Amino acid sequence: MKKFSTAVVCFALATAALSFVVTSVQAAPTRCEFLPNAPDSHLVVRGDTLWDISGKFLQHPWCWPQVWDMNREEIRNPHWIYPGQIVYFDRVNGRLRLGKSTGGDMRTETLSPHIRSEGLGQTAIPAIPSNVIEPFLSQPLIIEEDELQGTPRIVATQEGHVFLGKNDKAYVRGDLKGDSSFQVFRPGLPLKDPETGKVIGYESAYLGSVKLVQADKSGGNSAHVFTVISAKEEMGVGDRLLALPPAPILNYVPHPPEQPVDARIVSIYGGVTHAGQNQIVAINRGKKDGIDIGTVLQLSRSGATIIDKTEGKKEAIKLPDTDYGTLFVFRVFKNISYGLIMQVSDSVQIGDVAKSPE
Repeated sequence: MKKFSTAVVCFALATAALSFVVTSVQAAPTRCEFLPNAPDSHLVVRGDTLWDISGKFLQHPWCWPQVWDMNREEIRNPHWIYPGQIVYFDRVNGRLRLGKSTGGDMRTETLSPHIRSEGLGQTAIPAIPSNVIEPFLSQPLIIEEDELQGTPRIVATQEGHVFLGKNDKAYVRGDLKGDSSFQVFRPGLPLKDPETGKVIGYESAYLGSVKLVQADKSGGNSAHVFTVISAKEEMGVGDRLLALPPAPILNYVPHPPEQPVDARIVSIYGGVTHAGQNQIVAINRGKKDGIDIGTVLQLSRSGATIIDKTEGKKEAIKLPDTDYGTLFVFRVFKNISYGLIMQVSDSVQIGDVAKSPE
């Protein structure tokens, strides 16, 4: 996997005052049922994620916002869960609660809600494995065709250099629009929709970052002077610049899509053909299809069509589709979204289905 600069990410988490009354065992199964063998409690330790903790209690870990009775408005002023606190299961009332240890045993005292309106809660546990997705949050992975028009471009390199590395000078032409920090990229191969065959975007190659040293004051007859701050790959004449976006501060709330989704895996990041847990994939659905950050999708593979020869009469039949995992969407573009594979019982392949959870 290529390395990218790290973005700051903070995740919304829940606390003691939030709870959810579980449907009785006589009722029809619900998405957010507790596991029959759920533990009485879990001591939160460094390295935990809320997804993992929820998976110890719930059949579907992505249900944690519902179990803690959260909504997307409340999540903007997040609560936090920290190592050393205890999540425990009140079986009598069918509730999850958050407490803290009172002297080395598993007794708990209820914590009052604590809202952090400022600060990032750096020691709080994340919702999902943050180290996996952080590199993908600040670089523009998908470039639309029209985004290339009018972007600043490198027109010359430091004398004696064919390609640029850290601390080298780059000469750039184009409208900087008042910005001074930029990312350098090179459009990659087009991504095609597996269903239509149409190009739906271009996965860009992130090359590094540059900073303005001297602006062109000639009115466009000369060039701006930049210094290379970081170089992940070689950059040179013709490569394009995009203004460095602010570091994202994201509160992820896992949720099913608001409208039915039937997407396909377009690519597996890194150019491989199969993927497993904690790898990144792209799907052929984006903002225009109602996908947003935090959308959870079910991974599935279409059943093969076979010929039934058992009764003498040959007949073509389609075998049932196989559901085998969960995808967590963390970055969304117009036609394409990137998701983290959370758990799978089989390898993910290009062309597989990512659909609304059932």
